[in-house]
Amino acid sequence: MAAHSGSKTVIYAALAGNFLIAITKFGAAAFTGSSAMLSEGVHSLVDTGNGALLLYGLHRAARPADRTHPLGHGRELYFWSFIVAVLVFALGAGISFYEGIAHIMHPEPVANPMANYIVLGLSMVFEGGTWAVALKEFRKSKGNAGYIEAVRKSKDPSVFTVLLEDSAALLGLVVAFAGILAAQLLDMPVLDGVASVGISLILAATAVFLARESKGLLMGEPALPEIERSVLALVQDDRDIGKANGIITVHIGPNEIVAALSVEFEDRLTAPAIEACVERLERAITRKHPQITSLFVKPQTTGTWKKVRAELAI
Repeated sequence: MAAHSGSKTVIYAALAGNFLIAITKFGAAAFTGSSAMLSEGVHSLVDTGNGALLLYGLHRAARPADRTHPLGHGRELYFWSFIVAVLVFALGAGISFYEGIAHIMHPEPVANPMANYIVLGLSMVFEGGTWAVALKEFRKSKGNAGYIEAVRKSKDPSVFTVLLEDSAALLGLVVAFAGILAAQLLDMPVLDGVASVGISLILAATAVFLARESKGLLMGEPALPEIERSVLALVQDDRDIGKANGIITVHIGPNEIVAALSVEFEDRLTAPAIEACVERLERAITRKHPQITSLFVKPQTTGTWKKVRAELAI
């Protein structure tokens, strides 16, 4: 649970902020009749529900291994992250698009645009606060990598999901503000509906990106190359290892890795000596990389390993 304390801080901040913002936006939409504001309210409400789902995913993923799930429940977080992406697309983007088209076909002037401007301004402040919390947490883990690269490499979707949702929310607020202002200045109520469609497109793009990343994690992504290289170096340094052929890893959670090693033991070793060597390797590897929660060592010649790798086209 401690490994996810930063993630939970980000989600709690987003959950509280989005809930308050959603209520305010719905109130403003009911008072002014703005289509863009209604879409923004739906957006914030969906983000609130998504935060709750991510917390649920973290809770489920933290359960220990059992008979039916011998490697643990870490992938539950990846499953719920994928559900979040689906909800952003189906509810957030879908409802916003429908509302925008309806308003374009039957445009109505906004009754009191000043109320919308005030709500949008306050929303930008609140969203900016939760976005800053998510960005700070994400920076801790991204290192020197670029933001897009860091998202693609990240194995913890809870942080980057909130960051991307908050980024989309801020961009949506800008679009809503521009649409309402343009509709007022140009006396073209249809632009309010156009802004709502614009918000739906932002949400759809965010959902597609999140779904793609969550899908990769759910299907199984390998550990970072530097972790694999470090493990192979540890193995190769052992006195009883002739050659460390290679390693196959897969994340079953943000901080849970299953690793399978292919090694060639020295010919002089007896069965008890091989067993002692494997235990020694397990201690050394898990000491340096505690996120490797399951380790399997397979005695294998270099030729056999190369043949297997070729068949897998890895």
